[in-house]
Amino acid sequence: MPRPAVLSFALSAGLLAGSAQLAAAHGIEAAADASVPPAFDITAADATTDGRLATFSMEVTGKAGSIVPERTGKLAGAEVDAYVWPTRLDPSAAGFDKGSGILALAVTAHPDFDDTPLFDENGDGDPANDGAGWHSHWVVLGEDAACAGGLKVRDVSPGQDLLPDTAPGLPIALDSPGMSPLIAGSTVRITVPVAGAENVNFDAVAARLKVDAEGKAPLLCVTGTYKVASGKLTLPGVIVKQAK
Repeated sequence: MPRPAVLSFALSAGLLAGSAQLAAAHGIEAAADASVPPAFDITAADATTDGRLATFSMEVTGKAGSIVPERTGKLAGAEVDAYVWPTRLDPSAAGFDKGSGILALAVTAHPDFDDTPLFDENGDGDPANDGAGWHSHWVVLGEDAACAGGLKVRDVSPGQDLLPDTAPGLPIALDSPGMSPLIAGSTVRITVPVAGAENVNFDAVAARLKVDAEGKAPLLCVTGTYKVASGKLTLPGVIVKQAK
């Protein structure tokens, strides 16, 4: 498996600009790359909204969701694989502090811990053993040079920083809203309630993250990417009004 690439961009370069930079094409297309595992080799991404719900999707060359991290049996140092849609939506759209970072929607799998305590994704009657299955999160990302990929899920103090009601209580800006991703064939798709998404820019990334081995901040780092749909995380996609 190739070594994940490092995300290289600067927040100060306008990633969090308030006005959307509309792309010529609303979706994103990328050439297949034989050096990327097919499960993460993104070739297209799209996003639509009806004003209340937004649907994000991405296509890969192989079977989506067919690769998950190996189980180690402990939270410390646990790895996470993720299909991620970074957006220019303000974090307050998902219940986080306004202007606190990059709001991203993620579909993740991590066999060593369960961060969706309100939901029983595998339907076995135990809501605390579901991390290995693919599930959804809103996260707020921020730059951190201590992370190999240059980004982290923002560290927070529960009770002080604003978090959504369905946040699992971890000291990071992460919400577990319970919307189920649809993974079939080469497609990953997720629909979430979010207002104000029309004409907002987005990108699509297949990423790897890792929990700090000592449980210290930064607690959850982006360690690299399998592939960025736009190539350089320029967020060229545009969330468009869903056709009736």
